[in-house]
Amino acid sequence: MSDDAPTKTISDFEATLNKADTAVASFEKDDKTFIHKLRNFMRRNPTMIPALVLVLSVLAFGLVNSRFLGMGALSTVLKQMTVTGFIALAQTLVILTAGIDLSVGAILVLSSLIMGNLAVVVGVPALIAVLIGIFFGGLMGLVNGLLVTMMRLPPFIVTLGTLSIFESLKLWYSQSESIRNVDIEANAPALLVFGKGINVGGASLSFGGLTLILLAAILWYVLNHTAWGRHVHAIGDDPDAALLSGIHVNRTLVSVYTVAGIICGFTAWIAIGRVGSVSPIAFDTVNLASITAVVIGGTSLFGGRGSIIGSVLGALIVQVFITGLSLAGVDDYWQKFAAGCLVIIAVALDQWLRRASQ
Repeated sequence: MSDDAPTKTISDFEATLNKADTAVASFEKDDKTFIHKLRNFMRRNPTMIPALVLVLSVLAFGLVNSRFLGMGALSTVLKQMTVTGFIALAQTLVILTAGIDLSVGAILVLSSLIMGNLAVVVGVPALIAVLIGIFFGGLMGLVNGLLVTMMRLPPFIVTLGTLSIFESLKLWYSQSESIRNVDIEANAPALLVFGKGINVGGASLSFGGLTLILLAAILWYVLNHTAWGRHVHAIGDDPDAALLSGIHVNRTLVSVYTVAGIICGFTAWIAIGRVGSVSPIAFDTVNLASITAVVIGGTSLFGGRGSIIGSVLGALIVQVFITGLSLAGVDDYWQKFAAGCLVIIAVALDQWLRRASQ
């Protein structure tokens, strides 16, 4: 290049800036449809779906059989969903961490056998027997948590194994014998306290049902307004990111399974009052019922998203379907068929909602 070649200075470039395009870059949204907005709304408000399903279910069964809308039928629904509702609360905590607990029903029954045997057969004061039963419920939950975290095994495999272990222990401990209602009333009537209740506006509300509402409110507050609750959600959403952010993942997981075990142990007391007796073969379907209630209630099986209130509503929906179909004269196997359809629909809806953020 020759020395006399023309050159451009910085001022020459600045002089041309006023000719540049000043339009701001913008990106059009690919989806502004009603379905897109509905999906985002449902994702932000997970309890809206089970609440709507519950209302529609009650109205539908009420049209099929007017007796369903009577206070007697509704009171029956509330009483019969109590145990499932409690177990669903315990299951919700575990599923929020992207886990699952298949042993909750066995923990419930084994804890009830411990309470009943100590109070009725051995003669331990009823309240002390209850505390011991709850302690063993928490201990069984602790075992689940330690196996999941220390052995790094999938929760499904761990709790499937402990389910068989706890099932065997309950049969061995009880010698396959039940404790009758008359024996409980004679030796430990305090075990039946949650089976009693009050009448409100013609509806009968058990103390167990009222306690369920109280526990749900406590867990809702803990999960939404405490550090522990935020850690539970964070672990379910992404355990690696939670670990990098300073959360003690293993410690939190162990605490979740332990709390779930304690809730199952306490539910044993509720269950004794509900049925009036203690049996090693009772509540054999509560595992599936609790998972169904949690999924229908809007809690994602993939963790990180869910609602305690939704799980209670889910338990109500399950019981509404069972009671409504029974009053309609539908056979038991079709009731199970309907419950299975509800689970599949709920999981498919969860997958659809998950794609809203992808």
